[in-house]
Amino acid sequence: MNNNNPTQKTFCTTRETAIILGVSLRTAQLWTESGLLEAWKTKGGHRRIARKSIELLLANPTVRELPAESNLTRRITDAGNETSAPEALNILVAEDDQTLCLLYEYKLRGWPMQPNVCIVNDGYEALIRMGHVKPDILIADLQMPGMDGFKMLNTIRSVPELSGMKIIVVSGLDPEEIASRGGVPEDIPVLSKPIPFDQLQAIAEVVAAQRQNLKTKEPT
Repeated sequence: MNNNNPTQKTFCTTRETAIILGVSLRTAQLWTESGLLEAWKTKGGHRRIARKSIELLLANPTVRELPAESNLTRRITDAGNETSAPEALNILVAEDDQTLCLLYEYKLRGWPMQPNVCIVNDGYEALIRMGHVKPDILIADLQMPGMDGFKMLNTIRSVPELSGMKIIVVSGLDPEEIASRGGVPEDIPVLSKPIPFDQLQAIAEVVAAQRQNLKTKEPT
């Protein structure tokens, strides 16, 4: 007996994945490289992405809340035409304590540089955000549900597209416990809780100055 219902493919190409998720091809590639999407390569070197992992990512509220990339690109282009003021820093905070999240948002938005602040509750959501817009600064806790800070930092270090981003760890763990759990890369500063907002602001001011210097040196 013939079956007239075609079987749905269990995998997609990277381009098909980008269309389904409503993101750019680069973002789909980044989410694949970071492990957010389950993928493998054919003998010919073509990447195939498991449809189930696409559906799981699509169901994530973080993905649904992201602005359309076409709108994002338009806002970035418009901002680039406004030469009178520098673009605001993009700061991503990964922290699961809701009280600290509110404190981060209140304090960081009050900085003189008026950064754009985005707060997520685990490493998984942080990587989703990074695939959409790479932050200038990532402030990360280490103890989080789902994907913790240790795994998130290791994943970030394996993705070339995320290099150059300033990463700061703010944790309540003592150095011995951090070391016993694998540690963090040596170039990432580890600050202790309670959150040292003065130190964070000083680092952010350096990053903002460095970015402005690079911008002024770009050929016109």
